[in-house]
Amino acid sequence: MSVVVPAPSHGHPRDDRPSHDDLAALAAEHGLPKLGSRPALTDYVRQLWGRRFFCFGLARARFRSQNEQDRLGIAWIVLRPLINAAVYGFIFGLLLPKSSRQDNFVASLVVGVFIFQFFAACLTDGAKSITGNSGLIKSLHFPRAVLPFATVIEQVLALVPMLVVMLVVALATGEPVRLKWLELVPALALMTLFCTGIAMIAARLTIHIRDITQLIPFLTRLVFYLSGIFYKSPGADAKGGQSVLATVLEFNPVHVYISLVRGAVIVGEAAPAHTWRLGIGFGVVFFLVGFVYFWRAEERYGRE
Repeated sequence: MSVVVPAPSHGHPRDDRPSHDDLAALAAEHGLPKLGSRPALTDYVRQLWGRRFFCFGLARARFRSQNEQDRLGIAWIVLRPLINAAVYGFIFGLLLPKSSRQDNFVASLVVGVFIFQFFAACLTDGAKSITGNSGLIKSLHFPRAVLPFATVIEQVLALVPMLVVMLVVALATGEPVRLKWLELVPALALMTLFCTGIAMIAARLTIHIRDITQLIPFLTRLVFYLSGIFYKSPGADAKGGQSVLATVLEFNPVHVYISLVRGAVIVGEAAPAHTWRLGIGFGVVFFLVGFVYFWRAEERYGRE
């Protein structure tokens, strides 16, 4: 009796392995998320809150490491903007007529330069918070929003000694101690919200277009000159309406927060109610928009 042996097949062997879609469905059925996937917004907020101590620890470590190799060390955090204020005060004090300067020019200038420095540092360092930490992102799992948050917290820590110097300058130039100084707390809290939103927007944009970091110095310089740091808001134009520069200043968020801080520190610079409304609006809107915009690209950080 002869046995028939099937001829060997010359085609490809049959692939009985499950497809990618089958595996994805099986993982979803058992609650296994995709590695590096973007969590739901509420879960993301919960994860971020759970990493709050890591965030604060990272900010403190970076704050302490600043200028540690310089002889004056951390003092440069205050000296650098103070020297800038002295230089701008000398130059524009000579160039600008007295009528175009704020009352108590020295204190107003110091307030403007210090508050602007906070904004500029949050924007500049926030833009590099993801691209400059690729090693950390690839080696540890955590919500990436920790990095721009830590950047802003680091700048808040740097702002504290600057506020002390700012108040000393105000006292030295004749400003009295008054309860209105307490307005510094809500004014700077709102600005911190605004700067956090800006840092998150800049962090994501830099992921898509690395060249943005080259443009940020020009942007900050433009904002500096359009923030009324060393000049008052101009009056009406030739037709009796508000001038273009006055309109730009009114709706410039950095100028809004500088005005709120000046109103708290300097007599005669009280911010009107609509400036507070703008400060609240800019702070809340930019923070929420920036947070959601950053979260939507969570799964891309560290992969580009």
